[in-house]
Amino acid sequence: MIEYQILQGLAQDEEYTRQVKPFLKQDYFQQLDHKLVYRVIDEYFEKYNALPKPEALLIEIEQVSGFDEKTIKSAVDIVSSFQGAQVDDWLLDQTETFCQDKAIYNAIMSGIDIIEKSPDNKGQLPGLLQEALQVSFDNSVGHDFMEDADDRYKFYHTVEQRVPFDLDFMNKITKGGLPNKTLNIVMAGTGVGKSLFMCHCAASNMLEGKNVLYVTMEMAEERIAERIDANLLDVTMEELTSLPKSAYDKKMDRLKKRCTGKLIVKEYPTASANANHLRHLLQELRTKKNFKVDVMYIDYLNICASYRIRGGTNAGSYAIVKAIAEELRGLAVEFNVPIISATQTNRSGFSSSDIGLEDTSESFGLPATADFMVALSQTEELDKLNQYQVKQLKNRYADPGFHRRFVVGVDKSKMKLFDVEQAAQAELMDDTPLFDRSSNAEKPNINKLFEVFK
Repeated sequence: MIEYQILQGLAQDEEYTRQVKPFLKQDYFQQLDHKLVYRVIDEYFEKYNALPKPEALLIEIEQVSGFDEKTIKSAVDIVSSFQGAQVDDWLLDQTETFCQDKAIYNAIMSGIDIIEKSPDNKGQLPGLLQEALQVSFDNSVGHDFMEDADDRYKFYHTVEQRVPFDLDFMNKITKGGLPNKTLNIVMAGTGVGKSLFMCHCAASNMLEGKNVLYVTMEMAEERIAERIDANLLDVTMEELTSLPKSAYDKKMDRLKKRCTGKLIVKEYPTASANANHLRHLLQELRTKKNFKVDVMYIDYLNICASYRIRGGTNAGSYAIVKAIAEELRGLAVEFNVPIISATQTNRSGFSSSDIGLEDTSESFGLPATADFMVALSQTEELDKLNQYQVKQLKNRYADPGFHRRFVVGVDKSKMKLFDVEQAAQAELMDDTPLFDRSSNAEKPNINKLFEVFK
């Protein structure tokens, strides 16, 4: 019945046809006569950019080759029976559901065929299903600059929902925190503090009433929970192991009264999970635990997998890391959350006190995709002062030349970060433009810039 209604709409309503035709396929229709009617309408529309008149449609059907006389006669009868089409929102919704169901069914059948005939290509299965799940009618044709000026004004004066930091300068450079639908990266050398940074931020988010999902692929769930315990209970990592159960319970009871958010820590083996696994996890948390994630941490990006590029392929590190970053950013958009992850520096960046984008490990495709990116570094001097240097590398939320460098305090024993006195920032603050065109400005190293993009 729905196939008949779709064909009738296609034959009689041009607006409806233009909206749904990009998603319809001939093999979505089960009956041969329905396939024939759709094929004729589709080919006519492609050739003339208009719907055929009823008489033209009948003539075209009778002239089609490759179908038996019975099918052609049945197709003629179908077209002849069309009444005045009532194309409304109901038919549009039903057509969307029809396309989605057929796309998923075809993806499953293709998957079965791959498993049976080409098992080595089973890595294509997640991509096939994901493509099918993305079938969605989009009524928007874009933003009309002049006509939509009022809408833009409202947008400019609407307070965007953000996930704030408990660190003053991090809030300053992000204008109050991380917006939803974004991918945010902290970069540092091995052992410098990537996980510490993310654990601290996750703990502070929970205290602010946010639901936090922390995905770990490097350390065990228990180790991540241990770090967050030390942070929130205000005890050292060593003290945790010797803390009496009564004292631990007492601290936890006090924490529960202060903390309105929740935290889920999920462990995956290194390089085993991709965005599709994380998508499933987010859906499972929502349906089984009624847990809607507000902010998501992934520790860390470089040891994720890509569902589009299989391990062992000839794809270079640029393509793989960029694919992972794009897939995670797509996940952030889909679930309307900020995602915070980390990456390592390359060898030159590990020993550098002035990390740049060129020091990104493995791929420049990551900073090309990320919305926000900072680097953590620690010299011997800063280590003695219990401080990290934070340097902005990319910022879509504000001018990255404003507070480009600053320091935050660190208590490694308690896995905590904290603000330092303003005086401590005086010699470090660097608010010069990213491209200083003054006569005294240091000339950029063009050759180094080209090296980044090789």
